[in-house]
Amino acid sequence: LSSLWLLVVRPALSIFQSPTGTPAPQLQYLLEPLHSAVHTRRGATATLPCVLRALPRNYRVKWSKVEPANYRESIIIITNGLYHKNYGPLSPRVRLRRSHRYDASLTISHVALEDEGRYRCQLVNGLEDESVSLTLHLEGVVFPYQPSSGRYKLNYQDAKRACEQQDSRLATYQQLYKAWTEGLDWCNAGWILDGTVHYPIINSREPCGGRLLLPGVRSYGARDKQKDRFDAFCFTSALQGSQVYFIRGHLNFKEAAQACRNHGAAMAKVGQLYSAWKFSQLDRCDGGWLEDGSVRFPITTPRQHCGGLPHPGVHSFGFPSKDRRIYGTYCFVEE
Repeated sequence: LSSLWLLVVRPALSIFQSPTGTPAPQLQYLLEPLHSAVHTRRGATATLPCVLRALPRNYRVKWSKVEPANYRESIIIITNGLYHKNYGPLSPRVRLRRSHRYDASLTISHVALEDEGRYRCQLVNGLEDESVSLTLHLEGVVFPYQPSSGRYKLNYQDAKRACEQQDSRLATYQQLYKAWTEGLDWCNAGWILDGTVHYPIINSREPCGGRLLLPGVRSYGARDKQKDRFDAFCFTSALQGSQVYFIRGHLNFKEAAQACRNHGAAMAKVGQLYSAWKFSQLDRCDGGWLEDGSVRFPITTPRQHCGGLPHPGVHSFGFPSKDRRIYGTYCFVEE
């Protein structure tokens, strides 16, 4: 990687602060939320609080979601207190909580990976519009991904599609930064959701920008989404009612796929294996085939006779020939 990089740390914007840094106007009708973030997991039901202290005449409440990929807001639901209308792809899974007449909180069922992000509850009341912002955080794990074709083969759309094929999505900057604080150290640069390219470094070293550069999330900034090619940083979360398990054997790739089918399951995807490692503490020394043709094994407790690797993680043997009969397989089943 080039030694020219920027260490970018983007502090989260306070929900009571305008983008210019000046304090937001005091709320007249909306109550300030006790917490600016709601934490949940994939498949769960989450509620984003929005409560009025008084009901103005002829008002509307509009919920929207800020889309980091294009910095636009997508309308989710609009209500006047009596009637409401849902909009967009979230429409089948959202409703107003309405626990009392002042309650305009938004409830999202079957939370999906793409639901994470910043939401805005806006009171529309002529010249007295006001809003509160909340962030929906999914507990999850970030992992670097490159395809079988090798390093730096993905443009932005390729990277987005590659993550989705592995039961994940491109990570946000906040997710990548959090993963770096928790130990993610990776020398290859990868796309993230907003179209920028980064790589997280904890141990400065010569092949990764040099020893003199400080640790951090190093940034290449925004790149050409069509022409430039990098790897990807994907994000996945726990999936309720599912299980990843290992089948032992000396199987080639086709035999591994059949072994999972014989058990009423499918070969696990990379994101599913990371989720099982992170949330179910899956720990096996055995390399196993995954759906993308890679061979990996998850370790939560490092030990000498398990690869001799010093850190927990999902470790990879790369993409061996699919004819090799050396490995078992990891299967995924929804219970």
